[in-house]
Amino acid sequence: MNSENKICQSCKQKFVIEPDDFAFYEKMKVPAPTFCSYCREQRRLAWRNESAFYKRSCDLCNQEIISLYPAGTPFPVYCRSCWYSDKWDALDYGRDYDFSKPFFQQFYELLNVVPRIALQQDNCIDCDYTNQIANCKHCYLVSSCAGSENCYFGFRINDSKEVLDSYTLIKCEQCYELAMGRYSSRIFFSQGVADSFNLYFCDEPRGVENSFMSTNLRRASHVFRNKQLTREEYEKKIKEIDFGSYKTIEKLKKEFFEMSSKSLHACGTFKNVVNTTGNALANTSNCHHCFHGTNLENCRFCLFVDRAKDCMDANNGCCTMELCYECSTVGIKAFNIKFSVDAWPDVRDLEHCDSCRSDSKDLFGCISARRKQYCILNKQYNEKEYKILLDKIKLHMDETPYVDAGGRSYRYGEFFPVELSPFPYSDSSAQDFYPLSQKEAESLRYPWKPIEKRDYKITLPADRMPDNIKDVTDDIFTEIIGCSHEGRCNERCTTAFRISSDELSFYRQMNLPLPRLCPNCRHYERIKQRNPLKLWHRKCMKPGCKNEFETSYAPDRPEIVYCESCYNSEVA
Repeated sequence: MNSENKICQSCKQKFVIEPDDFAFYEKMKVPAPTFCSYCREQRRLAWRNESAFYKRSCDLCNQEIISLYPAGTPFPVYCRSCWYSDKWDALDYGRDYDFSKPFFQQFYELLNVVPRIALQQDNCIDCDYTNQIANCKHCYLVSSCAGSENCYFGFRINDSKEVLDSYTLIKCEQCYELAMGRYSSRIFFSQGVADSFNLYFCDEPRGVENSFMSTNLRRASHVFRNKQLTREEYEKKIKEIDFGSYKTIEKLKKEFFEMSSKSLHACGTFKNVVNTTGNALANTSNCHHCFHGTNLENCRFCLFVDRAKDCMDANNGCCTMELCYECSTVGIKAFNIKFSVDAWPDVRDLEHCDSCRSDSKDLFGCISARRKQYCILNKQYNEKEYKILLDKIKLHMDETPYVDAGGRSYRYGEFFPVELSPFPYSDSSAQDFYPLSQKEAESLRYPWKPIEKRDYKITLPADRMPDNIKDVTDDIFTEIIGCSHEGRCNERCTTAFRISSDELSFYRQMNLPLPRLCPNCRHYERIKQRNPLKLWHRKCMKPGCKNEFETSYAPDRPEIVYCESCYNSEVA
C-alpha cells in the first residue's frame, strides 16, 4: 500500500499516512484517522487532568475531599473509598442505544450521570493535592509519580526522595530544578543528567561528580565552566559562589541558558534504540515519532509510554500494553483497547470507554465499569446480543456522525471530541503541551474554565522577599507571598503562594533561595525547558558528515546538533 496525503479536520494542515500506519489500522480493524498526529495527541491530552485541584464534597459520603473536578459538575464525584466500594453499581446507569442520535451525544449524556473518582491515587500516605500517583509518601503537587517520598512540585518523579520543582526523574535524591535525570543525587538547575552527584548548572552529564556550569561531561569530576580543576581549586571556586542568593541564581540561569544554546547536542536522547525516531527513548525498536518512552516495540506516535508492543497514538501513564490505539492512561496488562481513557488493569477489548477498570472485557461506550463484560452504554447484554448490536452501532456511527461545535465530524474510528471532555481545556494536560489562550480555545470551541477571581491579601510581594536564604526567618510561614507574574501570564497563575516548613527546611539544607513564582508558574517554566514534541529532518552539523536524521531541534535553533554517532565520538 502506498502513502496517502490527507488534510487534518482540525488544523487544516497536510499529513501523511504511511504504509506501516495502514498495516496497523488493518490489524486493529479501524479506519484511517481524519486528524493529524498532533491534533490526535492534543485531543487525547484534553481528556487528562493531572494537576488542577479543587475542594469539594464526596457525593456519596459527603466528606470534604480534594478532587480533579470542582463542585457543581453535572456528574457525581466520589472519593476513592466510595468509588471502589460496593455501595453503587455502574450498570444502574445503563441505557438502551438510541439510533436516532449520534453515538458521542449518547456517550456524553451518560458521562453526565455516572459517578467519577475524585483523584487517581493508590497506596499513598500524606499526599494531598497529587494525582496519577502510586506508592508515594509525603508528596505535594506532583503527578504521574510512583514510589517517591518527600517530593514537591513535579511531574513523573519516580522512585525518588527529596526532589523539588523537577521534571521526569527516576531514582534521584535531593535535587532541585532538574529536568530529565536518572540515578543521581544533589543535582541543581541542570538537565539531562545520569549517574551523577553534586552538580550545579550542568547539561547532559554522564557519570560526573562535583562540577559546575559545564556541558557534555563524561566520567569527570571537579570541572568548573568546562575547565578541569584540581579538587582544591574547584572547592575554592565553588565557595566563592553564593548559591543562597536569588540574584546570583538568576544570573547563573541566564549564563547556563546561553551556554547550553551554543553547545553541542545529540539529535536525540537515546539508549539502546533500533530503527526509531523521537526523543528521550530507551530500549526501543521499530518505533516512530515517540517521546519519553522505554521498552517499546513497533509503536508509533506515543508519549510517556512504557513497556508497550504494537501500539499507536497512546499517551501519559500507558504501560504494559499491547495492540492499543488512540488511548490515554491505559495499561497494566491491557490488550486491544481502542479510543479509550483511564482503562486498567487487566482490561481487554474495550472501545470508547472511560474509567473502566479491574478485569473489564468486551465493553463499548461504558463509563466507570469494574469487572464487567458485554456491556454497551453501561447496559448488560449476553455475548451474542453484544456482538450483533456492536456491528450495528459502528455502522450507525458512520451513517450518523457526531459533528462538534467547530464543524469537525466524528465517525467510527475517532477518539472522543475535545468538547465532551469532563475537564475544561485549561485544566487538561493539553494545556501543558499545546498551550492556548482563552480566546484561542474558544475560537476552536474547546471548553475553558476562566481563572477564578482571587482576592488574596498579599503580605509579602516577591520583590520584597529576602534575597538570601540565610536571611529568611520562620516568620515566612505566616506570609502570603505574591507571585512575581502577578497573574499577567498564560500559566494559570495563582497570584500568591505560601512556603511550608518542609520546603524551607530543604532550601536551608541545600542553601537555595526561595522561589518568586507560584507553583503553577514554576510548572510552566519547567515545561518550557523540554524540546517540542515534534521532529524536523536535518543533516549532521559536523563538517564532513553526511548523516541525516529526525530531531526535536528545529533548524532555526542555535544549538550545534550532531548525529548520534558523531556526538558519541565527540564527547566520549
